[in-house]
Amino acid sequence: MPSTCKKRLVQIAAVFLAITFLCVRNTRADERVDCRVIRSVILHSSVRYCAFLPASYSTPEAKLRKYPVLYLLHGLGGTQQSAVLNGEWTVLQDLRRDGKIGEFIVISPEAWDTFYINSRDGITRYSDFFLSEFLPHIERTYRIQGTRSTRGITGFSMGGYGALRFAFLRPDLFGSVSAHSAAIVRDPPDPVSAIQSPGNFVSEVLEKTFGDPIDRPFWFRNSPYVLARKNAAQLKGLKIYFDCGTDDTFGLYVGAEELDKALNSLKVRHEFHLFPGGHTGNYLVEHRPASFEFHWNVFHPASAKEK
Repeated sequence: MPSTCKKRLVQIAAVFLAITFLCVRNTRADERVDCRVIRSVILHSSVRYCAFLPASYSTPEAKLRKYPVLYLLHGLGGTQQSAVLNGEWTVLQDLRRDGKIGEFIVISPEAWDTFYINSRDGITRYSDFFLSEFLPHIERTYRIQGTRSTRGITGFSMGGYGALRFAFLRPDLFGSVSAHSAAIVRDPPDPVSAIQSPGNFVSEVLEKTFGDPIDRPFWFRNSPYVLARKNAAQLKGLKIYFDCGTDDTFGLYVGAEELDKALNSLKVRHEFHLFPGGHTGNYLVEHRPASFEFHWNVFHPASAKEK
């Protein structure tokens, strides 16, 4: 091939790559993930987290702008990066690109296997860390509006349990809560000792958090069902969404239906759905758009009032 033709092809390829880069940057690359570490005095350890920042956050025009915030809690076995790995961040970007939601910050902390509560033995005080250290740290570090109506919380599986528990425990802090396939069970499982069931991962996790055998009074003190009843009056100002798959591996649709009935009996308005599907990442990604839109519909009018 003559050298002039080669040069021409290289030039065409360079132009094509430049156009492609600009298109990608205009649609997605301006949104970024900012991952950091906080040193916790309460936990005596470092805790990693990721902040998912909208496109305008880093622009000079928005240097004084403050944003709503959604705390996203990962499931058991997940990390602060799960939203990237399982496709939730892509869902978020697609919804913005399509004009279905506006801009808000998403914060995802790592929580290991804590169920986002203080462990029964008092060694791992994750709930205290989250409420007393993490939220204040995040809302000092990023430009966040910091009002109840512009602060939401969401989660999947273990994170769904954590989101419902935090919102029902502190409805003064959160204006909206959502959960997908939340790991909620009204009554504790039959007493199972991890010592009696070596190698049983679920029992080992539960005994580490809830006691070995499970401490029933402790279980109920942290139960979203109990907290909903205790704080029913305050929950009437909280926007609530949750769903679960009818083929959930752990049968968590039972707990979801029981929570739906409990909230109905308390006359607490909420949105609940059962959909076909199991306890999987695919189920989460399929239904995550609904909860992102749900929170935006709470944030948007409240955020407009803040301006």
